[in-house]
Amino acid sequence: MIIQTNLRNKVNSGKVRDTYAIDDNTLLMVSTDRISAFDVVLLDGIPGKGQVLNGISKFWFDKTEHIIQNHLLYLADDEVVSTLYHKNELIKEMKPDIAAQSMIVKKANRIDVECVVRGYITGSAWNEYKREGTVSGQAMPNGLVEGQKFPEPIFTPTTKADEGHDENMTIKEVQDKVGKILAQQLEEISKAVYNFAHDYALGKNIILADTKIEFGFIDGQLTLIDELLTPDSSRFWNAFNYQPGQYLDNYDKQLVRNWLENSGWDKESTPPYLPVEIIKNTAKRYTEVFALLST
Repeated sequence: MIIQTNLRNKVNSGKVRDTYAIDDNTLLMVSTDRISAFDVVLLDGIPGKGQVLNGISKFWFDKTEHIIQNHLLYLADDEVVSTLYHKNELIKEMKPDIAAQSMIVKKANRIDVECVVRGYITGSAWNEYKREGTVSGQAMPNGLVEGQKFPEPIFTPTTKADEGHDENMTIKEVQDKVGKILAQQLEEISKAVYNFAHDYALGKNIILADTKIEFGFIDGQLTLIDELLTPDSSRFWNAFNYQPGQYLDNYDKQLVRNWLENSGWDKESTPPYLPVEIIKNTAKRYTEVFALLST
């Protein structure tokens, strides 16, 4: 299990990913086995999680290239990497276990907006709806139940925080930050990616309830960056036993969230250690959803 990495040329260490500079235009992005919940990195890791995140991101990057380009060049354990970068000290230093959960990506200028698309009401959206009758400040009909599908997916962007909590943004706030034209592009492309992935996943008897997408610019072109449609950035449910308002069988980190919600933790202080069964079952669900989607 890889919780921390310590290679040369570190650029950033996020909640889950460690990023290193290969050269001026190329990065090594390591998906560790760290797990975060409620914007806090937990003390435990999830075995095999980094490999799933790496593999499932590549899977979706390949599937969505017809919608928008992405930053992926190679998986780091691809045979071509050792040939192309045989003189690079960082790549030579990289061990096989790290390579197995890393990718080589183009460097991008990140847009500091998290593009969240919700097709179903759950999570923080459900909590807000119960309190206010709104989702991300947008008025919603009365009588919705948890897990119910929206008539159309809704765009609920947030700020991008490397540390601490992401905050909801209104469409006007996104427009003020990036301009009206780009704000519209972010919403339209995010929804297009979500709709494509939702329909694909449903064909595998999986419901994609919501997802979080990041964008940047590479050579002036709007580009998908970071991860894509993983169990970290998305909620996946079993379509066979989907029962809005009653039972939502998940293939993501909801098991961890639920346990923490009931643990008495205040979501600010040092988090508690996870029980072994929660760790095992979460690892199993990550592995299962990747297998179901990719076969």
